[in-house]
Amino acid sequence: MIFIAVKFTVRPEHSDSWIERTAAFTTATRAEPGNVFFEWSRSVEDPNQFVLLEAFADGDAGAAHVGSDHFKAAMETMGELIATVPQIVNTEIEGSGWSEMAELKPKNA
Repeated sequence: MIFIAVKFTVRPEHSDSWIERTAAFTTATRAEPGNVFFEWSRSVEDPNQFVLLEAFADGDAGAAHVGSDHFKAAMETMGELIATVPQIVNTEIEGSGWSEMAELKPKNA
């Protein structure tokens, strides 16, 4: 599985509309056959920073994503909204998605 984490620092005037402005990209990516997950989070310390966690079944699925029209369109749109070059971690790992955390379980109420 290809696992990717991307940290985006958005221009302050676009922070509150970031999720809305990337919604079509998010929806299209989640519909890709090789997408495992595609999830946004907003920093609790910096309201202008968003983290995207995404995974693809394999390198072919990742390449198809980067070659898609919606990826290319998103790069154009995002370029106008970001304040800095995004930081990325891109690696291949074993597995096919999320696993349960062994060290923590819900306590009975």
